[in-house]
Amino acid sequence: MSLPVGESTSERAWEGNPIRFPMGGAGGPPRAARVVRVIPESERVKTLILDLRLPAQPGQFVMVWLPGYEEKPFSLAEADPVGLTVARVGPFSAALHHLEPGDPVWIRGPLGRGFTLEGRRILLVGGGYGVAPLAFLAREALARGMEVTALTAARTAADVLYRERFRALGARVVVATEDGSAGERGRAPEVARRLLEQEAYDALYGCGPERMLEALRVLAAGRGLPAQLSYEAYMRCGIGLCGSCEREGRVLCLEGPVLRFALDGGPPEEGTGFA
Repeated sequence: MSLPVGESTSERAWEGNPIRFPMGGAGGPPRAARVVRVIPESERVKTLILDLRLPAQPGQFVMVWLPGYEEKPFSLAEADPVGLTVARVGPFSAALHHLEPGDPVWIRGPLGRGFTLEGRRILLVGGGYGVAPLAFLAREALARGMEVTALTAARTAADVLYRERFRALGARVVVATEDGSAGERGRAPEVARRLLEQEAYDALYGCGPERMLEALRVLAAGRGLPAQLSYEAYMRCGIGLCGSCEREGRVLCLEGPVLRFALDGGPPEEGTGFA
């Protein structure tokens, strides 16, 4: 569902226009789950494994709720069982970091549109904790016999995430740090450019800060490569009613967070979704 810039989904809804919820609809009411395992990823990042399984696809997200807080969106790092990789950046994420095995948490979803697997050799580029949904994607791609190169990029060696997880899945792993303290020196787009110059890939997938994604979008367009990029946005409702996640006329909680760009890097294509 595309909207003209400046027109909110809530206004459209009040006019009586139907809202089509993709891939799981509105995700239903929140479901109670319990933490079964906490995996420290770095000094300020943890992964929570829950006693919940969802019929989700790589790139989709869930809304997470705790008593006393508003819901917050999190990409799925895994769906069976559910895994949430949480960076401690504010009060809500700090509360999640204090959860221990046995503690409850409420989940609504899955929501949004995810990735589409295409081609045979793919390059995944994750910036910081943006690697989380890409590990889920790598698992599905490798299960289909695809060749996967995963670039995990961060500021320093201490911030690098999922290196061993990607290796355990069977992906080729490339590490990049801005200060050169681990792997190749440079930002994610710079290292991705070098990889694309060295080898041929059928598609590029990315998740991370928006500046990184825009650089990847330009990079892919310059090589005539399809790009699927997962954008972060402030999602308050997760079902297209509030319009808080509108970006370039698109409501990311419905039409994203994954957007597929044409070979020329033009506007996102319609109908993205895991297949």
